[in-house]
Amino acid sequence: MSIPQQGSKIIEHYHDLVEYLELGCKPKSQWRIGTEHEKFGFTLHDQNPLPYEGECSIISILTGLQDEFSWQPVFEGENLIGLRKNGANISLEPGGQIELSGAPLETLHETCDEVNNHLNEVRTIGNRIGAGFIGIGAAPEWSHEQMPVLPKGRYQLMTEYMKKVGQLGVQMMYRTCTVQVNLDFSSETDMVKKLRVALALQPIATAFFANSPFFEGKLTNHLSWRSRIWRDLDPDRTGMLPFVFDEGFGFEAWTEYALDVPMYFVFRDNQYIDARGLSFRDFLKGKLPVLPGELPLDSDWGDHLTTIFPEARIKRFIEMRGADGGTWGRLCALPALWVGLMYDQNSLDEAWELVKSFDTETRENLRVESSRLGFQGKVGDIKIWDLARQALNIADKGLQARKKYASNQPLVNERHFLNALWDSLDTRKTPADELLEKYHGEWKGQIGPIYEECSY
Repeated sequence: MSIPQQGSKIIEHYHDLVEYLELGCKPKSQWRIGTEHEKFGFTLHDQNPLPYEGECSIISILTGLQDEFSWQPVFEGENLIGLRKNGANISLEPGGQIELSGAPLETLHETCDEVNNHLNEVRTIGNRIGAGFIGIGAAPEWSHEQMPVLPKGRYQLMTEYMKKVGQLGVQMMYRTCTVQVNLDFSSETDMVKKLRVALALQPIATAFFANSPFFEGKLTNHLSWRSRIWRDLDPDRTGMLPFVFDEGFGFEAWTEYALDVPMYFVFRDNQYIDARGLSFRDFLKGKLPVLPGELPLDSDWGDHLTTIFPEARIKRFIEMRGADGGTWGRLCALPALWVGLMYDQNSLDEAWELVKSFDTETRENLRVESSRLGFQGKVGDIKIWDLARQALNIADKGLQARKKYASNQPLVNERHFLNALWDSLDTRKTPADELLEKYHGEWKGQIGPIYEECSY
């Protein structure tokens, strides 16, 4: 989840909200890649989730990274809740999941170096204190009561609200992990095509990265239980957003949508003010009950945009949100897939041709079937494996066209970051399928070996 946004400009007019999004437009030369990935920490001696405090704890990880690798602390009140360095952030999810929000980088080579450096640092500190980290989409065994409660005001407000608007929101907050990528756009037209492709092909990312077949010690009958959770969370702020495919969609339509999403909070003086269920439209009129007479800041709008959770979303960039968290070897594959589809115009156009005939029902059914069956899913005449193969071919061509080579290997471009996905297509097995094979085979129906299997 996001840290509070920065900004102090007063929002006086509706157009200021639209303009906030428009300011995300960048020339292609300034397009960057921002990768985010979450992971569960656990105590090696008993495989329980890391507590927030103690000798082997989340605090110990953060302070170790601060002391040994020069990360700068981020506090909420007196509580250490994150770190910053060189444009990257380390933050904490509600259940203590540790997230790296990477710096905006130019190439996938740089992105993968960043991921590798981060995981090496985390593992160094973890080994020292007896902590491990697991890359998976949902906690395979832990109950809600076992998860740590973090001293973050945002999460305290969200937890109570989630219990009122859906069945599985608290599961999402405390017991799931994802990997995401943030990409840029050059114009409103470019944003629209990218967001439509992102939403229509998000089920393919779900299939490629499906990695949560267990929950609370049981089989879930879904390859991505994390994706299933998102279908019963909060209908006001989740889903596949059919309106994005309407004629005339653009920044203003997204603004209208976001204004109708109920608020969670306003951040003032390093504290979260409870605004659950209130209207940002009232805030824009100076009529927010918790801050009467006060107009929003641009940071308030930025914060509000982070509380919208569809399968792909706009802030001042586009965020792809459909993939489960995964193991070390797959973390670079997710940005590679989307960069290949989005950052070469021919590939973006070809991807749109692939999905533009899909209607609302088809897109939603693909979302459901990819979470249940992965590559074995089918919607009408569309086989998810075939769609994934076509999408991956397009992404491969897009990375080839980018001609971004490794600094120390001038003949190596970005295409090899897709290798893990090609392997999945060849075997027709998602990561979850591979875990289930081991569960029914060499693990003899036990889930415990997963901590070593998926450990970083």
